[in-house]
Amino acid sequence: MLNTETLEEFYRRHPVENQRVFAENNTGQGHFNVFLRKPCLTRTPFSRRDFYKIALVIGNGIMHYADTKVVVNQPALVFSSPSVPSSWESGPGPQTGCFCLFTQDFIESHEHKGALQDFSPFKVGSNHIVFLNDEQLTFFSGTLGRMMEEMDSDYANKYDLLRSYLRILMHEALKIAPVTLYETNTSAAARITNLFLELLERQFPIDSPEQFLKLKTANDYAKNLSVHTNHLNRSVRDVTGQTTSQHISARILKEAHALLKHTDWSIAQIANGLGFEEPAYFANFFKKYTGSSPVMTRLANG
Repeated sequence: MLNTETLEEFYRRHPVENQRVFAENNTGQGHFNVFLRKPCLTRTPFSRRDFYKIALVIGNGIMHYADTKVVVNQPALVFSSPSVPSSWESGPGPQTGCFCLFTQDFIESHEHKGALQDFSPFKVGSNHIVFLNDEQLTFFSGTLGRMMEEMDSDYANKYDLLRSYLRILMHEALKIAPVTLYETNTSAAARITNLFLELLERQFPIDSPEQFLKLKTANDYAKNLSVHTNHLNRSVRDVTGQTTSQHISARILKEAHALLKHTDWSIAQIANGLGFEEPAYFANFFKKYTGSSPVMTRLANG
C-alpha cells in the first residue's frame, strides 16, 4: 500500500533547529509553517502527503513522480499536493532554499472552497515544477524570507498576511508557467474533452490493493458524463488526436508502471486494481504496449 505521510510524520523526519511545536491547527484556521531547506534529506520516501508544500529548491536533484522523473539543475519552485505522490533525490553539491507547508483549511475560506484543486501546479497530470531565472529567484527568495520573518513576529493578524503572501507565490508562479489547455476556445468538443480528461485523472492513483477502477471503458465515461459514447469519442479524437480508449489505456499503463515500481503488491493485486479480471489479461495488455511483461519490468526497476 502506498503510504500517506501526515503532518506529524513530516515533522518527525524533518528536524529543524528551534522548530516550533507541531500543531495541526496552529493558525486557528488550519496549519502553516515555513522553513529553511537545510538540513535536506538525501532522499525522501515516495508517498502521498496530507498537506500542500511549495519549495524553493536551490541545488541539484531529481523529483520522482509515479513513472516519471524531472531533473532539477537550476533554481525552481516545486509544488506538492495530496493528490500527487512524489519523492526527492538530492544530487551533488549544496542544497539550499526554503519551503512552506500548509493545509487546505489554511488558505481556503468558505467563499473559495476548491480553489487549491483548480490551481494548475497542484493538479494531477500538470507541471509541478517551475524553473526560475535570476530575477524570479530574487523575488521568490525575498517573499519566502518575509514569510519566515512574519512567522516569528508578534503581529496580531500575521496569519492573514501570510495567507496573502502564499497567494502571491501561487499567482506569480502561474504567470511564469501559465496553464496550457488542449484548445483556447470553449467549443462543445473542448468542454466535453476536458471533462473526460479530468474524470480520467480522478480515478487515480490506486492507493491500496482493495481499491479498484470504477470507470474502465469509453462507455463507462460517457454514461458518467451523460453523453452518448459516439459523441464522446468524436469530441476527444477531434480535440486531442487520440481516441477515448487510447487515453484510458495510456493512463492505466502509467499507473501500472508506478505500482510495479513503488509497491510490493502481487501482479494479481495490481491487475485487479486496474480493472482486469485475470492477471493474464493484464500481462497481455502490458506486453502489447511495452514489449515486456509486468514481472520483467518489476525486476528491471528493482
